[in-house]
Amino acid sequence: MTFSIVARSPDARMFGVAISSSSPAVAARCAHARASVGAVATQNITDPALGAAILDGLADGMSAGAALRAALAATPYGAYRQLVVVGATGPPVVHSGAHALGLVSVAIGTRAAAAGNLLAHVEVPAAMLAGFEAATGHLGSRLLAGLSAGAARGGEAGPLHSAGLLVVREVAWPIVDLRVDWTEADPITELEAVWKVYAPQIDDYVRRAVDPARSPSFGVPGDP
Repeated sequence: MTFSIVARSPDARMFGVAISSSSPAVAARCAHARASVGAVATQNITDPALGAAILDGLADGMSAGAALRAALAATPYGAYRQLVVVGATGPPVVHSGAHALGLVSVAIGTRAAAAGNLLAHVEVPAAMLAGFEAATGHLGSRLLAGLSAGAARGGEAGPLHSAGLLVVREVAWPIVDLRVDWTEADPITELEAVWKVYAPQIDDYVRRAVDPARSPSFGVPGDP
């Protein structure tokens, strides 16, 4: 019921997740990322706590594979989970438990990995990875390109209703946390529209937080 892609930028400065599902508010439960550490998607029959556990392992210096194995060793329900992990170094890893739902598939690249369950086509993750790798620009743009490519290859077998994009870099909060939590239309197209408005302002919002005296104006009525 979900397909996602996780990735890091070539300089490992940014990490992110793009995800879509027939379920409501998928990104609220399934997208996890931590600055300077990595990114995780926790999907299928979701346990969001696994996202924090894997990120903790990465923060302690574990590889993506070791952090994933440690988290799975601490839960009796790993067979019900699908987990996609990328750390600051090394290749990404994916776990698809024996009880993952429907058609399950994964694709793993050098700095990105895609996976899904209840898919319409086995090639959806490969299309996502190819779309990400062919795209240029901000990591958020590349993640959305991957998500859109997966949807174009068939996406989930059922109708999509939610989507999200999460990106972190060196500050303590996500620089991007955009969601379409429910729509009867196309959540990925709606998410892309929000991204086009928000993306040019990312650095301005960071600057307002870290150096407000030098921050740009908001450009709204009443703001000098």
